[in-house]
Amino acid sequence: MPPSFDVRLDDLAAAREELRSATSDSSVICSEAPAGALFPQGQEPEIVPHGATFFIETFGCQMNAHDSEKVAGVLLGRGYRQVDDLDSAKVVFYNTCSIREKAAQKVFSRLGEYRKHPGHGKIIGVLGCVAQQEGEEIFERAPWVSLVCGSASYSKLPALLAQLEAGNRRVTGLDTDTDETFETEITRRDNPVRAYLTIIEGCDKSCSYCVVPYTRGPERSRSSASVLQEVRKLADAGYSEIQLLGQTVNSYRDPTPRRLSFSELLVAVAGVPGIRRVRFTTSHPRDFTRDIVEAIDAVPALCDHVHLPVQSGSTRILRSMQRTYTREEYLEKIALIRAARRPISVTSDIIVGFPGETEQDLAETLSLLDAAQYDGVFAFQYSPRPNTASLQMADTISEQEKGRRLAVVQDRQREIQVVRNNELVGQTFEVLVDGASRRPGQWAGRTSSNRILNFSSPHSDLLGQYIQVRVTRASPNSLVGEQVI
Repeated sequence: MPPSFDVRLDDLAAAREELRSATSDSSVICSEAPAGALFPQGQEPEIVPHGATFFIETFGCQMNAHDSEKVAGVLLGRGYRQVDDLDSAKVVFYNTCSIREKAAQKVFSRLGEYRKHPGHGKIIGVLGCVAQQEGEEIFERAPWVSLVCGSASYSKLPALLAQLEAGNRRVTGLDTDTDETFETEITRRDNPVRAYLTIIEGCDKSCSYCVVPYTRGPERSRSSASVLQEVRKLADAGYSEIQLLGQTVNSYRDPTPRRLSFSELLVAVAGVPGIRRVRFTTSHPRDFTRDIVEAIDAVPALCDHVHLPVQSGSTRILRSMQRTYTREEYLEKIALIRAARRPISVTSDIIVGFPGETEQDLAETLSLLDAAQYDGVFAFQYSPRPNTASLQMADTISEQEKGRRLAVVQDRQREIQVVRNNELVGQTFEVLVDGASRRPGQWAGRTSSNRILNFSSPHSDLLGQYIQVRVTRASPNSLVGEQVI
């Protein structure tokens, strides 16, 4: 099993010393007012002791999960100790998502629990997109919070933590005006077989419903040399599957004189010795080009799966969403993928109930499902988000009607997946085993096309192995099979 860190242990001491030397930064705002002026009586947090325990709860997508790995790495590098339960943690961080309204509500629900337990004595921090979105207003809503830090400031966490350790009661890192990506010196790896790696941060697309440009800032790409250096370290540590991340991952632009395109970077990552699979998410249709498909066709290590969000099947709604493409242009991208020599799985995102969406617009979305034949869809009800252009649009669709439309889309997509998955029965796939059932002899893994395959095997100790599995049964959301002996 690979080690928890993606750096060698002899590098850790030097990195820890460098982290401890961090003191202040122009983007760090601290308050040294008396604790009683900021916190209700009995809720003043103590100074963080050396070797304190910490707990992180993560909301949201794979990028948020990877961000939590970065935060954990910084904390571990400073001598903190991670625990698996909230009660035994001295420091509690909530890494948040604000893409959907319900996700943001969950965070404030968590924070509200501390009002019932004024003697908790914990250091509470809010990280991520909700932190960036709400800023210092979080202190007003939850005065027991000590740290508010957006994802663009994770590289500054050593300085922020130093301020907490010194007894400062309110510390913020909310700067998005930076050319830096959000990498940290040390990243803890929570998955023993698959490693996430961010290659681009932020977004320049300005979709009218999306808060990402506000919470994560403009697009900034990492240098190809930095990406490949980290991939080599991961391969040396035993990781064989890499997932490249970005809000619009295929908008990657190498900032160095080498000027690798996204497809060229994919090929270079796949060429690193020890790497057997390379995934990437999430792609934007505007920047999805033929050379990406050609790279997948030419390089077996590039997984045959593309996540290509469409959001709506109606050109009229796409224009209102400011999605920069029409229905016809999107379907041209699907045609590129379907024309590949390898069968490539395609998944997507869809929003229903966007302001002004009519029954005709919904019908066009349903017909696009039929045309695209997705292998999976993440469908959501529209929810207005702060600092987005859609807030100015009249949202006349009731929540009940949004729910009905969502069910219609999900039912249609379920029908498509039943047919597509049943076509796979009898076929054999290579599976990277990443889970074990409580039942003896039962395992789970993913195919190159990112399909979940639950299977039986007489063997033990299969975690992290690549094995051949024959599909014997299919359901709408997964496959069932048996190891080919």
